[in-house]
Amino acid sequence: MDLKALVELPPWEWPEDTADQLLEIVRDTKADETVRLVAAELAGEVSVINDEVAEALLAIARTPSETEMLRLRALYSLGPAIEYADIDGFEDADEVAISEETFNRILGALRGLYEDKEIPESVRRAALEASVRAPQDWHSDAIRQAYLSDDGHWRLAAVFCMGFVSGFKDEIIQALHSGDEDLEYEAIIAAGNWELDEAWSHIAGLVASKETDKYLLMAAIEAVATIRPQEAEKTLAHLLVSLDEDIVEAAHEAISMAEEYSAADAEDDDEDSLK
Repeated sequence: MDLKALVELPPWEWPEDTADQLLEIVRDTKADETVRLVAAELAGEVSVINDEVAEALLAIARTPSETEMLRLRALYSLGPAIEYADIDGFEDADEVAISEETFNRILGALRGLYEDKEIPESVRRAALEASVRAPQDWHSDAIRQAYLSDDGHWRLAAVFCMGFVSGFKDEIIQALHSGDEDLEYEAIIAAGNWELDEAWSHIAGLVASKETDKYLLMAAIEAVATIRPQEAEKTLAHLLVSLDEDIVEAAHEAISMAEEYSAADAEDDDEDSLK
């Protein structure tokens, strides 16, 4: 099966040998870069990534002779595997995508890339962005330093990272009101991740406004579901009749998510009352 066919299929329908196929392509330094970029992106899917694939992606990220674009793609593809491993743990060896040994080796290598001032700044930022998917003690200082930078790329990376590392409520709220739409987008996602009620009026305002850019609106819709799930249906109701199918679908999904959050909260309250 060629890469185009894989792109058109959902990952759960990929053939059993997909990981081996992708591994062969990403390792082939003589292959066309566009093909390797696609393969590296697909290799980040949790359904195919394993220790060998993860190590191959890491090797690309650490190799100076690889193009900057390919190194970035490899780093971004490592992010989801790191996050899932951090959340799920390593107790069931048959269920984990990557082993604990590989997980720890990747995190150490990503920190090394971030701290290496001799490599391209974009690679350092991507290493930080990938590594925060499994928060470590050193991340808070790194994020704070990036946020205080005069470089807009570092500030944007910092706000992205705040969605995974706790302790940056004030900075997230500040980014929401920065006037920079890219910062605002990442801040919306971070506010939703941390369920920041202080962000509610801003995010609800984005949902209510007809002038909100679509990509900000889509992020705000999802954030509504986690920040005030009990108000999600009322807040998003007008979007259910939008002429944009993407917006309608996002609103339905957010309302469903909010109902699950509310049900879970009610169950927790019942359990607490019995103690």
